[in-house]
Amino acid sequence: MPQTRVVVVGSANMDLIGMAPALPRPGETVLGSDFVMLPGGKGANQAIAAARAGASCAFLGAIGSDAFGVTLKARITAAGVDTGQLRVVYGASGVALVMVNADGENAILVIPGANGAFTGLTEGELAAVREADVLVAQLEVPVETVTEAAVAARAAGTRVVLNAAPARQVPADLLAAVDLLVVNEGEANALTGRGRDDPGALLALVPRAVLTLGGEGAWYVDRDGAAVHVPAVKVDVVDSTAAGDAFTAALAVAWGEGRDLLEAVHWAAAAGAACVRRLGASVALPRRYEIDELYAPPA
Repeated sequence: MPQTRVVVVGSANMDLIGMAPALPRPGETVLGSDFVMLPGGKGANQAIAAARAGASCAFLGAIGSDAFGVTLKARITAAGVDTGQLRVVYGASGVALVMVNADGENAILVIPGANGAFTGLTEGELAAVREADVLVAQLEVPVETVTEAAVAARAAGTRVVLNAAPARQVPADLLAAVDLLVVNEGEANALTGRGRDDPGALLALVPRAVLTLGGEGAWYVDRDGAAVHVPAVKVDVVDSTAAGDAFTAALAVAWGEGRDLLEAVHWAAAAGAACVRRLGASVALPRRYEIDELYAPPA
């Protein structure tokens, strides 16, 4: 089977991760237990996850001219991702401040830095999008850039997977170019006001959607009438930080390989479960054999 060609358009951040027994409330100081500094950002995470899941993956985004930028590019490249067109802009790279409690729940503050300067796709970037089997995008870079990439992909016959995160309203012209939408409950609520109460409400916006619910699994719905709950794969949770990124990337890879979408959602659930067993974002993203070990095909 030829490798699926995935292009990810999105953010790259340096994640500064602190572990503590509980997340601090407003005005409260909590004594932490561990600290690590790791590459992250939803775009970089999904690019690395796609490469580890078996795709030939290129990442389009922007890093700063600081030391974080040097480290980010080196780590993303070392993960097997093509960073030949990754931009370097003067100034600071994106940074995420991540707090994780003993149950693996997290709170994250993102400072976009160079990600905010990722605008106006070049001809080379557009060519990469058009030549891909699947385009994967999120909303941590300017939405105009995501829209430009999605419209170009749609026109070229490239499948478009949008992870509409962080939660926000999405322009109609972007939604019109999306083949598959991936959202969690908060993101679904921002789009439709319905959240988990009505996953099918997403079909007013896109032809297919996956609503993820963490440890409660996910719903897959489409305009052909499918409305299927996919259970979560049960594992011991250490850190849920990049589980959604692992899920989205594996879903795109499986769909690009020609799998039925329901089967792809089950494989993506295994990827999310494999991810939460380790601390961190990019370092926790699972390799293909780890996903296969947890994968249970639909009945």
